Amino acid sequence: MPSIELRTRQSLALTPRLQQSVRLLQLSALEFQQELRTALDTNPFLEYDSSEAEDVALAGTTPTDGEDANAPAVDTLAAAEPDGLPAENSGSDTLESAGQDDMPADFSGDYGSRSSARQNGDGDGSDPADWARSQPTLREQLHDALRLYRLDDRDRAVARFIIEALDEDGYMRQSLADLADSVDLEPTLTEEELLVALRLVQSLDRPGLGARSLSECLALQINALPADTPGRDVARQIAEHHLERLARREQAELQKQIGCSAEELRVACALVRKLDPKPGNCYGRAEDNYVVPDVIVRQARNKWVVSINPAVQPRARIHRMYAQLFAQSAGASRSPLAQQLQEARWLIRNAQQRFDTIQRVAECIVAHQKAFFQYGEIALKPMVLRDVADELGLHESTISRATGNKYMATPRGIFEFKHFFPRELGTESGGTCSAAAVRALLKEMIAAENARDPLSDVTLAKMLADQGVLVARRTVAKYRHLMKVPPAELRRQL
Repeated sequence: MPSIELRTRQSLALTPRLQQSVRLLQLSALEFQQELRTALDTNPFLEYDSSEAEDVALAGTTPTDGEDANAPAVDTLAAAEPDGLPAENSGSDTLESAGQDDMPADFSGDYGSRSSARQNGDGDGSDPADWARSQPTLREQLHDALRLYRLDDRDRAVARFIIEALDEDGYMRQSLADLADSVDLEPTLTEEELLVALRLVQSLDRPGLGARSLSECLALQINALPADTPGRDVARQIAEHHLERLARREQAELQKQIGCSAEELRVACALVRKLDPKPGNCYGRAEDNYVVPDVIVRQARNKWVVSINPAVQPRARIHRMYAQLFAQSAGASRSPLAQQLQEARWLIRNAQQRFDTIQRVAECIVAHQKAFFQYGEIALKPMVLRDVADELGLHESTISRATGNKYMATPRGIFEFKHFFPRELGTESGGTCSAAAVRALLKEMIAAENARDPLSDVTLAKMLADQGVLVARRTVAKYRHLMKVPPAELRRQL
């Protein structure tokens, strides 16, 4: 017989506030700024705080709603939610950008509009990224050049198809046959028409644009050189037929195949190396990806100090007048606006909690990797997320969210938080070292090698073993590939 049975059980559930806190923590700086802008646009109880003096005054205000505003752990956000409408709290309802006056001269904090703090060589302080964006893109430049030619409508349309088919490096990767099939023209477009249009596009601007291969790209540039250029004829033969031998530094075989002297080959090889294998890269880019650091690390009185980047802390606060008028209205607690006011308070507090957590994690990383900031990659120690989690008393998943897509601006450059968690490798003495330190050692060894007799992966592995670091040859090859260092035969100079 079927029966009905009542059971009681306990289950864990994330409150809406905790869900929001977890979600905000895993956002990147740019994503968080977008999230806050969206909230400012949609929630009437939030406003942008442009009063810098008030921000500084509020920075030291102690919360009075019973919550610890300095508690940085997302794990502690499961506290009881406030009932009704709490009183206006200027300390916890404002997201301020404090500490900007403490920034040294070499860290301006203007990372929201710059991809880096570098300046142009002329010292005018302009951003190279801004300069690149102001330049015409490859397609814009070619379309402008095409307007100077007197062509009929069909020929002009075909040339435009060719221009649009070029990639960012300036190459025509798509075959002319496939391009002809993809273009809807009457009468049907032929490969011969496309080839004529391609030759026209190749002559519009920089030599090498519109090439279908590296060999053709280099040959186009060589053909554009004056006829009396030393090594021009030999360089053309190398570009058209012997690029692989040139890459392998097969000097004797090149002399035999081309029929030239060693001096002629040397001049021709030097000429080929001066050519641009990616002629499209000198044009502006339609879009650029930027990294905005979440924290700034600087040295003060022989100590490394971590502070939140003021540029990633948008000023936001509760609209006091709206909140007070709403609290005084009849039936405020039953109004749908009550939920929006609650959400506004949650957002402000969770956002501040996000910054506190990120700063604590960054401070722990800097404390563990202090030697890195002084000596560089070679001093990077092996570390895992659990090391930080145990020290801060947080869950490992919280540390993972706090380090994902987060960046740190240091005197040595901008690094992702994950960069400071290299995996561990064993040493002959039974100790450990980080994979990043091994890569730094490899880089130093390769930089000091004889260019005419470069070190093989086997030799590099033996040299590491002599220093007590035990790695296999394939591991050396993997690290070399990660550093974008070619194998020994391609590093050999003639």
